[in-house]
Amino acid sequence: MLGKAPEFQSLLRAMRIVSVTDATVLVSGESGTGKELLAQALHRNSRRCDKPFITVNCAALPTQLAESELFGHRKGAFTGATNDSIGKVQAANGGTLFLDEIGELPLAVQAKLLRFLETGECQTVGRANNQCVDVRVIAATNRDLSRLIDDGGFRRDLYYRLHVVPLEMPPLRQRPGDVNLLLSGLTAELAANYKLRPPVYSKAVMKLLNSYHWPGNVRELRNFSERMLILFSGRKVETENLPQEFRTIPRQHASADGTFQLPDQGLNMDELEASLIEQALNKTFGNRSKAARMLGLSRDTLLYRMKKYAIEC
Repeated sequence: MLGKAPEFQSLLRAMRIVSVTDATVLVSGESGTGKELLAQALHRNSRRCDKPFITVNCAALPTQLAESELFGHRKGAFTGATNDSIGKVQAANGGTLFLDEIGELPLAVQAKLLRFLETGECQTVGRANNQCVDVRVIAATNRDLSRLIDDGGFRRDLYYRLHVVPLEMPPLRQRPGDVNLLLSGLTAELAANYKLRPPVYSKAVMKLLNSYHWPGNVRELRNFSERMLILFSGRKVETENLPQEFRTIPRQHASADGTFQLPDQGLNMDELEASLIEQALNKTFGNRSKAARMLGLSRDTLLYRMKKYAIEC
């Protein structure tokens, strides 16, 4: 995991500290920020590093089969169960179970997952007795679970059972200087895989790449690196070679007249951010979930920044 931005380095330090424990971790962050990579790093640095690392994409679990996929089933437990099958939980015994997109887990299965987290006991579908399993659980989401709870889509008790150690992946636009580092590292890796000469980026291109908002985060940067490597191997990339989205100021970043004017005297980003948080809290009468939504943040991010700026409500 590459990055020198202070917020990213702080995340890595927290990851190393928690990796030596068996504490449950909830990783949050926008799509494409590298939540699974962080989970893998947690596993590699843990005492379980030589044991299985099992990934479950909760969004891809069929509702009717989600319980069986997670906890396994006995032959004949339901129509189509022609053989005994172990679930992902049993497969991860001794190692780490990574529950990606946990916010998409069907409600019917959330209660059974909660029971497993509390007791360590796994009940196979169609089997009366429980099996004890030693598994470290890491969950990840790109959704605001607090809002999902309010909407009735996620169990509050499960949230607090998962929310033992929260780690938030910062979006790429909040990692100053990391675009250069990541672009260089990804290009070198991809060039070795493709056996192609890496392209050379002009200063003007690098300026544009560093000012781009990267809505797809590191995943988008990787795709960009791969595309440029294939199309401009061994050549110099100029601004006219970039896709249109890199040469256009996004509408949402502009003011009413299409531009954003920085005051001549400059501004203090910390003071501006603290002021916006206080305004959002005032407008929502101290409701932190609503204030987070107004600011486009997750609730955990808002709480972190409130603590950072010593804001109380």
